[in-house]
Amino acid sequence: VNIDVVFDTTYYGKEDDILSYKIIIDSCGELLEEWKKDPRFESVALTLNVGGENIIDDATFDQADFLRRVAASPNCPKSSCPSPEAYRAAFDCDADHVFAVTLSSKLSGSYNSAVLGMNLLKEEKPDAKVYIFDSRSASIGETLIGLKIQECEEQGLPFEEIIDKVEAYIDSQMTWFVLENLETLRKNGRLSKVKAF
Repeated sequence: VNIDVVFDTTYYGKEDDILSYKIIIDSCGELLEEWKKDPRFESVALTLNVGGENIIDDATFDQADFLRRVAASPNCPKSSCPSPEAYRAAFDCDADHVFAVTLSSKLSGSYNSAVLGMNLLKEEKPDAKVYIFDSRSASIGETLIGLKIQECEEQGLPFEEIIDKVEAYIDSQMTWFVLENLETLRKNGRLSKVKAF
């Protein structure tokens, strides 16, 4: 992935400092290593279910174990988006601007859950500047959108201009998925056994 703008992402303040912005990305997106130590960034976890067992997609997530479980299960894995309350809690901070980047609304309820979380917060704090971006993508696509928000914030752009620029950036993105195999599509009924074969 090429990122055409490079800037210092080190956070030099203290955790109790008032933040100028905060970016929340659901756990389908990837947080950069430096973001994981930066209070301006937060991941809100999806929950995955394989064979009746819930697995939280957080820092403890073991991808290799998850893939083994998926391969061994006769049923398709399922996921559930973060709750509106989880988003509300992430939005409830002292940052001047709060942004969320969610998995595509065509693939998940994460975007709708984030909007509900924002509405819950605005019942208590009606002047809060919060905006939810539907990535219309997933994984690194969400990360790139987070980088674009950060770039705009580091340039000192106003809240509304950041929204316009990032929405235009999302419009310019294209996401392609490459499947390793068709087993999950067969298990969830999107492909027949014959077509999957």
